[in-house]
Amino acid sequence: MIHIGAVASLLIMLDIQMKNIFAVAAALSLSYSLSAQEFAKGIVFNDINKNGIIDKKEVGLPNVSVSNGIDVVQTDAKGQYKLPVNKDNIIFVIKPANYALPIDTNHQPQFYYIHKPEGSPQLTYKGVSPTGKLPKEINFGLTSQKESTDFSAFIFGDPQAYDMVEMDYFKRGIIDRIANKDAAVFGISLGDLVGNDLSLHPAYKSTIALMGLPWFNVIGNHDLNFDTKEDIYSDEAFEASFGPATYSFNYGNAHFLVIDDIIYPNPDTGKGYKGGLRKDQLDFIANDLKYVPKDKLIVLAFHIPLAHDDSSVFRTADRDRLFDILSEFPHTLSLSAHTHFQQQNFFGAKEGWKQAKPHHEYNLGTTSGDWYSGELDENGIPVSTMRDGTPKGYAILNIKNNEYSFDYKVVGKDANYQIALYGPSVIDQKYAQRYPVYANFFIGKKGDQVLYRINEGKWKEMAQVGEIDPSFDHAVQQFDLATAYKEGRRPSDGTVSTHLWKFKLPKLKEGNYKVEVKAIDMFNRTHTAIKEIQVVRK
Repeated sequence: MIHIGAVASLLIMLDIQMKNIFAVAAALSLSYSLSAQEFAKGIVFNDINKNGIIDKKEVGLPNVSVSNGIDVVQTDAKGQYKLPVNKDNIIFVIKPANYALPIDTNHQPQFYYIHKPEGSPQLTYKGVSPTGKLPKEINFGLTSQKESTDFSAFIFGDPQAYDMVEMDYFKRGIIDRIANKDAAVFGISLGDLVGNDLSLHPAYKSTIALMGLPWFNVIGNHDLNFDTKEDIYSDEAFEASFGPATYSFNYGNAHFLVIDDIIYPNPDTGKGYKGGLRKDQLDFIANDLKYVPKDKLIVLAFHIPLAHDDSSVFRTADRDRLFDILSEFPHTLSLSAHTHFQQQNFFGAKEGWKQAKPHHEYNLGTTSGDWYSGELDENGIPVSTMRDGTPKGYAILNIKNNEYSFDYKVVGKDANYQIALYGPSVIDQKYAQRYPVYANFFIGKKGDQVLYRINEGKWKEMAQVGEIDPSFDHAVQQFDLATAYKEGRRPSDGTVSTHLWKFKLPKLKEGNYKVEVKAIDMFNRTHTAIKEIQVVRK
């Protein structure tokens, strides 16, 4: 007969032995994991002769940030760094102020090393070829340069050429018409570098190279590998052409964060895209900013605007965490594009912003305008005014220490052209009061002061209105009401402009009148426009 106590003792011993076995197995697994973990290491150095090699008299640079896309470390006193890597990492240096990155023949900054031993997944538009084993050292050479804290940068929205014809429009209509390319020290394109055909990325690079400046690039929803089922692989072709899609750099007293804010495929529907950021991206931003002084200007550059109240369009939880990360930085600015119109967005407590001063997002107009639509100009280039009445153009971001301002430059126009007036040129005296005059103030925002006067009279306020710009509506009607073939592509339907003002003409006697309009922008600068009106008596 088996004694019950003996059985119990045997079971207890067996249980202990099994636990020991599992503990040993777990320890072995952890040990293997640690031994299998690879580390990228190298030196960030002052490349005096710009040959990309550490020569005898060249020394390492301390306190320079380097990242694997999530973790951020700083170099030690000898310029050395060490970062963990897996099978899909881009190791990149975060350019410090007063140092220049090497650039290639297309003026693309060379600040990264791609580590994909097995290469990118097989996709319609090729990604990265297998990179093989991790090198013993990944070194980054920088060149000392003097950087003013008072500088400017070109900001382009959506070049978005769908073919080489439109790439030529971009070249002749934008690049060739920028007379003073030395007005800035570098440039940024805010995504949609091309229109779905990623084989055009090389043509875009050779075109943007004509600016003759270091040029940084944001990924847009038309720069994606659409045949992937995971967001993390949606930027493979972009990475092959431009490097990391989320990264940062310093210039003067400003810190720039370039961010991929497109989730593809949309996790809610399995198709299309959605605005937002992955956890690894938000972790990178948080880790990056740990090494950035709080008094610096933080400039965020991404494609899709943050200003969406609908979480099905932009994930508000991601925006909330981004705002949490930025909460200790009092000087911030966001730059976005995507919409093909222009607006100023502000975020306060209602939107999750944690500071008393609202966060400003400048949603830029685009270099492609309304997707290269509209009538052709004298050079055969589409006029392509945007749906809110903003002419196609680009911005010049001006930074002084940790403060910013910007100018919107309409291509082919004088820099002072900031307001478009729309109204009659000749009217019958009897019906003068029927006529409105509209002012489209391109960088205007809600609450701006826009005034008018007639023949040096008293200045009066214009009313801001939520309407479609009538001049854009008129341009659309030229196609809709055409009685013969019209070259060019019909523009999109108009959208309500956020920067449109109007007034009705008063009673006027027969004669010639000068209507003056002036607008005061958010930087307390005054802009003016003039329109002549003839009043006749019939």
